[in-house]
Amino acid sequence: MDDEFPSGDPRVTQVLRAAAGGDPQASRDLLPLVYDQLRRLARSRMRDTPPGNTLQPTALVHEAYLRLIGGQQVDWDGSAHFFGAAAEAMRQILIESVRRKASLKRGGDARRVGMDSDELQFGAEHEDVLEIDEALKHLEKEDERKAQIVKLRYFAGLKMEEIAAAMGLSLATIEREWRFARVVLYTRLKDSP
Repeated sequence: MDDEFPSGDPRVTQVLRAAAGGDPQASRDLLPLVYDQLRRLARSRMRDTPPGNTLQPTALVHEAYLRLIGGQQVDWDGSAHFFGAAAEAMRQILIESVRRKASLKRGGDARRVGMDSDELQFGAEHEDVLEIDEALKHLEKEDERKAQIVKLRYFAGLKMEEIAAAMGLSLATIEREWRFARVVLYTRLKDSP
């Protein structure tokens, strides 16, 4: 599998549809098709986690895959839908990991979190990850579509064109909503205690 996000890979889409249709072989065939991309996605997400994280990319991939496939029938709307859901599952796993660690160690002053010109950045503190998660939850309540764009851009690593295709929106709309969502999240993070 190449380094590009396989949002249009017809093999993945075909296997996902077969798996959704109850084909047990399709579920077994899916992991080899998506594993390299999921591992790349996991490494990308973990690069931004706080120091001292003990979760490894392989474990993150396996846990996310089990959450996506394990025991439930999902009608995947193509590979972009699957990888978007995988990114969300990885985000939730990382947040849960940070919360577990934070519950073991309380105290210290909360730090403010900044954003660079294109992406959100996790800082070195556990509180940063949790603050970003809270800000994203608030954005989701205010505008679910903008929150989905942030998740696909930041957590799934999709390019703007891929997000537009996955969501069925124009590139101009995605870019405009991404800029707006970044400002909303930045403001919320800047104003957090």
